[in-house]
Amino acid sequence: MSLKNRALFIDLLKGMALIIMIEVHVVNELLTPALKETWWFARLNFINGLVAPSFSFASGLVFVLSLQKGIDQLRTFGKEFWRKVSRIGLIFFVGYSLHIPYYSLTKILANPTQSNLESLYTVDILQLISTGLIFLLLARIFIKSENRFYNFSLIVTAIILIISPLTWKIDFAQYMPLFFANYFNKMHGSLFPGFPWWAFVFSGAYVAKYYIKAKQNSTEKEFAKKLIILGAVFYFISVIVQYFLFPAELANFRPNPFFFFERFGVILFALGVFWFYLQKKENYKSLILDVSRESLLIYWVHLQLIYREILWGKSLIQISEKNYNLLQCLIVTAILIVLMLALAKVWGNLKGRYPVYSRWVTVAVLSIGTVIFILR
Repeated sequence: MSLKNRALFIDLLKGMALIIMIEVHVVNELLTPALKETWWFARLNFINGLVAPSFSFASGLVFVLSLQKGIDQLRTFGKEFWRKVSRIGLIFFVGYSLHIPYYSLTKILANPTQSNLESLYTVDILQLISTGLIFLLLARIFIKSENRFYNFSLIVTAIILIISPLTWKIDFAQYMPLFFANYFNKMHGSLFPGFPWWAFVFSGAYVAKYYIKAKQNSTEKEFAKKLIILGAVFYFISVIVQYFLFPAELANFRPNPFFFFERFGVILFALGVFWFYLQKKENYKSLILDVSRESLLIYWVHLQLIYREILWGKSLIQISEKNYNLLQCLIVTAILIVLMLALAKVWGNLKGRYPVYSRWVTVAVLSIGTVIFILR
């Protein structure tokens, strides 16, 4: 999708989710455990818990918008199809690279312990999104009718929500390789298994139907109003059902459909608010939008800084000893956010000025990193 045709309010949601994601990882890993028992951390944890749903939803929505042109080329499985697949494949590859227990294939093969395998096969947000997008791509190619494609997205969302409580009770590793089993539940350490988290990707694809129609009919303002109203309705009904009508044991059960609808409501509400916000900003430019457009790079780099032993031979987690107070966490968060904003701006400008060279740099870095991993 060209920059002129991008839906900036969706980019703004995605960019904000990435910025908050930095705070999530810093606080979760560096904050002293005692502070996680305080009343305010539960509130913060709910806000932080909106990041993955927002990022997944926005990814599904933006991806379907990007399929509006050139669908016939995709169906010939030509250059455009492989460009989409390579992009999705890169997200998938990067997702698993973040969870390798050692930066050495030889060492991994020599230590095939259960903990190492569970770490390697962890399904995180990038694996979740990439697998969801490949399903959407294939569905859009093979389902010729546009309306049927959107109905397919809605049906898949409903199926995921209905069967997710059942999948979380079964140890699928007893029936299939751990690599696949981890997409069904959290039993073996997955952070965002497909059930129920794919529901956010596919619901984003379904909502794209109404944004496209609003765009074509010049009724985007009414669309944004409906997002705000429906978002508020979904949120408040879910809160009432979960915390006032459900017994406590059911309210705390994950995943239940109202767990999804509560977060879905907040996302819709935020999207509508962002749309109205941007109407007051002519030719809006923002570092947050730069972060959104370089989301994969920002996601990968900030995690390396937190988890990898690259700062004086230690990771930030080791330096903090998981015992930072709130102020220290806020300082680290602010530093990382500034660094990521700068990185997104610089790399975005380089890609704009030297698209061919930047593409080759990306290929070279990935190739060199893969070769080192294999030979090390």
